[in-house]
Amino acid sequence: MTTKTDAQPDAAERKENEEAVEASEPTDAPGTAEQPTGTKNEAIAAEDGVDDDAADDDAAYEELLAKEEAAAARPTGTGQGAGAIVSVALGIVALSGSWLGTVASARESLIGQLNTTQTASVATQVSEVYGDSWHAAALVGGIFSLIALIVGAVVLVRPAFGVPGKAQAVWIKSTAWAGVSLGVLGLLLAVAKYSDLLLGLPKTS
Repeated sequence: MTTKTDAQPDAAERKENEEAVEASEPTDAPGTAEQPTGTKNEAIAAEDGVDDDAADDDAAYEELLAKEEAAAARPTGTGQGAGAIVSVALGIVALSGSWLGTVASARESLIGQLNTTQTASVATQVSEVYGDSWHAAALVGGIFSLIALIVGAVVLVRPAFGVPGKAQAVWIKSTAWAGVSLGVLGLLLAVAKYSDLLLGLPKTS
């Protein structure tokens, strides 16, 4: 038979056990619940992924911009092409004759007529009137040929002093070689004409 005295210690013991259980349970305040660790890691990884994509886009844009600037800085070859064409034109002018050569020839002929008297020998008259005129035309043609030769040679050697690895266009090289060839041919003809090796003055005696 349980007495009143025995029941009081049992009640006190149960109360202590209940308080111990309540103290051991987690007391989470509303609104302060922590997110699971997995969710936090996923959010951080997502943010890192966005940052990496933005960094890659910036790097790609900077690389593209650098390529465009390098391409713009490279020579386009326009000047070389123009020089090659000029060289060919000068060579053609030297071979076919020019307005400047015609004027120089006429001037020398006029000077020869003014400086030659009627009593001068036929050889002197021919030399002064026609010989000097012929030599003046040959001299002008030789000057044009020499300029054509120099311009063409400069165009051919220009890549050696330009951007390394920048190949010269085939049409520029071919045109420059044509100008050099015409210049050499015109120069040889001018020397032959001036020295009377080609179409020399007729003998008067």
